[in-house]
Amino acid sequence: MTTVLNHVVKTIQGEAINLSDYEGKTLLIVNVASKCGLTPQYKGLEALYNRYKAQGFEILGFPANDFAGQEPGSDAEIQAFCSLNYDVSFPMFSKIVVTGPETHPLYQDLTQAVPITPNRESMENMLKQHQIEPTQAPEVVWNFEKFLISKHGDIQRFAPDVEPNNEALIAAIEADLT
Repeated sequence: MTTVLNHVVKTIQGEAINLSDYEGKTLLIVNVASKCGLTPQYKGLEALYNRYKAQGFEILGFPANDFAGQEPGSDAEIQAFCSLNYDVSFPMFSKIVVTGPETHPLYQDLTQAVPITPNRESMENMLKQHQIEPTQAPEVVWNFEKFLISKHGDIQRFAPDVEPNNEALIAAIEADLT
């Protein structure tokens, strides 16, 4: 079992849950935000979740306010936003920190396990065009970065601008589910 699943986290409703409860499933862990240009990815994530959840696939959404204050709300406000705007049914968790000295231990383990974000440069260039200085690797570069954890604990990392319907992401999910 990967150390990523050794964490106790709080659901968006405030209930403590051990990530080891997800052992043996294919997991997509995503840091999310409600006021980001990438926020419409919620729709694609929900579609992906509905497509594969019966086969043992879970998406775990972790709101984070690390990037340009794009997730300022309380857990209740985030939950209401996700429900009303995107009908999110995949598990959502309490807001955490995913970069810097206060990084949640889950994200410390994720970024240590896979320190390089493939195709990070395209996201960094987009941020620089908006006069935003990107984080330094191995930090998460922006909202909606994705970590795919296989049933066997292998981890792949996908840049924030990799859409949920991206062929490489779907191929990796399907390969693990078979």
